[in-house]
Amino acid sequence: MNLLLSQSHAIASQNVTSQVSPWLMSMLYPLGEHIVLPSYFGSIEVVGKDKIPTDGAAILAPTHRSRWDPLLVSLAAGRGVSGRDLRFMVTATEVTGIQGWFVRRLGGFSVDVLRPRISSLRHGIDLLCDRQMMVIFGEGGIFHDNQVHPIKPGLGRLALYAQDLDPTLNTKIYPISIRYGCLPVRWRCGVRVKVGDPIDVASYYQSDRLKSASKQINKDLQAALQALDQENCGPK
Repeated sequence: MNLLLSQSHAIASQNVTSQVSPWLMSMLYPLGEHIVLPSYFGSIEVVGKDKIPTDGAAILAPTHRSRWDPLLVSLAAGRGVSGRDLRFMVTATEVTGIQGWFVRRLGGFSVDVLRPRISSLRHGIDLLCDRQMMVIFGEGGIFHDNQVHPIKPGLGRLALYAQDLDPTLNTKIYPISIRYGCLPVRWRCGVRVKVGDPIDVASYYQSDRLKSASKQINKDLQAALQALDQENCGPK
């Protein structure tokens, strides 16, 4: 697996990139936290901020119910909490137009969650090996039914491939439940974000069983999200 990823590195680095714009980050974080989110939502509650790591490789794995989710994850785990910028793995449809311009400059990069290419996985692996904190909406799309849907293959693969390249990583995956008072989300509804206990990627790692281990990570993450979502009583 190391050989495959190493051979793909040069091509992948050219195909998939992301960046963090310092001036945009310094402007948008306080704008979102103090003006945009409070102005739109009737109430916002975040539970479990103390679980968010301030260093080390990490994957935040939230449920996905609305286009507001990235802003709420940033509120729960971004600069104001961890002192870190988040790197978002998003679907290709989210990097088009004006939204795409912002996404690409706020640490986002696109991936086909149903058929993840080695290039997009490679970029995510590079970010983890750089000990950064990524956000992956593992369900692969926005769902309005308040049910946790199966986790797409890319998340478990990415985490284990990075562990395979660097056994010292000790990547953690943090399930996050986002519950809204109404779906689809409407103005002045409430929202509650709850961060769960981390999943230790290293405990799943076996160099000769990466495929089966990645499936197990996804299965356990889905179960953790389901339990967390049931605990996370949504606001009215």
